Amino acid sequence: MQLNEYKKCDATELAKLVQRKEVQPSELVDLAFRQLHHVNPELNMITHYREEAVKKEASHFPIRDAAFSGVPILMKNVSQSIEGEKLTSGSQLLQEQVAKHDNYFVKKFRDAGFLFMGHTNTPEFALKNITEPKLYGPTRNPWNPAYSPGGSSGGAAAAVASGVVPMAGASDGGGSIRIPASFTGLVGLKPTRGRTPVGPGVGRQWQGASINFVLSKTVRDSAAMLDQLQVVEAHAAFQTPLFEKGYTATMSETLPKQLRIAFSTVSPVGTPVSEDAKKAVLQLVHYLEKEGHIVEEQAAPIDGVQLMKDYYIMNSGEMNATVQSLEAAFGKELTKKDMELESWLLHQAGQSVSAADYSNSLASWDLAAEKMANFHQSYDFYITPASASAAPKIGELTYSEQSEMKFLDRMTAAKPNEKQAIIYDMFLPSLTYTPFTQLANLTGQPAISLPLYVTEQGLPIGVQIMANKGEEHRLLQLSYQMEQTALWQGMHGNPYFS
Repeated sequence: MQLNEYKKCDATELAKLVQRKEVQPSELVDLAFRQLHHVNPELNMITHYREEAVKKEASHFPIRDAAFSGVPILMKNVSQSIEGEKLTSGSQLLQEQVAKHDNYFVKKFRDAGFLFMGHTNTPEFALKNITEPKLYGPTRNPWNPAYSPGGSSGGAAAAVASGVVPMAGASDGGGSIRIPASFTGLVGLKPTRGRTPVGPGVGRQWQGASINFVLSKTVRDSAAMLDQLQVVEAHAAFQTPLFEKGYTATMSETLPKQLRIAFSTVSPVGTPVSEDAKKAVLQLVHYLEKEGHIVEEQAAPIDGVQLMKDYYIMNSGEMNATVQSLEAAFGKELTKKDMELESWLLHQAGQSVSAADYSNSLASWDLAAEKMANFHQSYDFYITPASASAAPKIGELTYSEQSEMKFLDRMTAAKPNEKQAIIYDMFLPSLTYTPFTQLANLTGQPAISLPLYVTEQGLPIGVQIMANKGEEHRLLQLSYQMEQTALWQGMHGNPYFS
């Protein structure tokens, strides 16, 4: 197999070639590392890789009847632990941490036959929508290295969009799969809360806001991975019934002829939305209308600003808990020098989050979920931009030392009831780029970003489609239909695939 052939294949196709013995797993791993060494010096998407180990594994890999037997993959350097490998969460505090076991999510990949190449770059503790950790440096966008691939699964997105692997482990706690998918022309599905494995030792991630899944180039790869990963775990805090028919089996089924679909191009937090992002949505709207569906401009019945405030209360409380755990583990009190600005300020704000504040914020998530469930009684799908514009430039959303000092001084001087306003202000420049994704995390419903638009500057913008809880199959059916149309951009125009 030639490298160009390898890059064009999705994971499903590579697995078929392995099963037919037209290519060996060792050959695929060699090609993946050849591309990795070619692109990583410029894109900086890999935190560490296990080249010698995985090549040895691939050389005597038993090809078996598994969905992705012999296909190489990269996992995310947060919450996706590979036994014996570093898992640092992009934190200098954890830069020597080695995982003692595969977690349940990674074990599912091993069961599916994947060969693990290593881990991808992520911002510290996955807290940002760009991937520029101080520990490893910025990951760059394959479409244009002057721009970000987004975050927090930015390393994963760059690896797939540069042809290193056809699919990569990712996670989404506020858009961290869909945002990089939007910025790099990939398929980015956030499944229904409780759909994929958690643990061991963990029953929920970010109170259910966060979920592990993948970034892929094709709809069928995302469908096939959902078949592999869907699970009901007795220990998990959130459980979603299995979709027994299977996502791959139903992906090509025809949708009803007259769906009711809502759309909005207005930011739920009142921030600007680019003309390109609006055009991306309206192109899809016009197509769906021509297909006979009823499409109405109707925003979700949610107070977006209040929902973000409630989201940041969770972030603050969770980061404070993380710092307390780290202090216990290291046996010392941590300071600002031990972590980045966002992590530290969330910790500081979290010290003033009361149990009542935290409980009330989660109650607001549940109310939003109820409102969206009712909304989906009237509308099968809800369409928005996946991001308010194309990707930001590298460094654009990273604060200068002077700006950091201003935020630190504000937080030091703030009264307890003033700290959350500082958190909102700190994240506002980032939120302005990506105000549409967080809703699905807090309601628990599935959402997908599709690569349907590329700007005149050659940068992708995704379109987000949301459905009611448990209806990933319908999202995948619509997505598969869109993949067959002229609207689908995918890797068209990406210099690494030209």
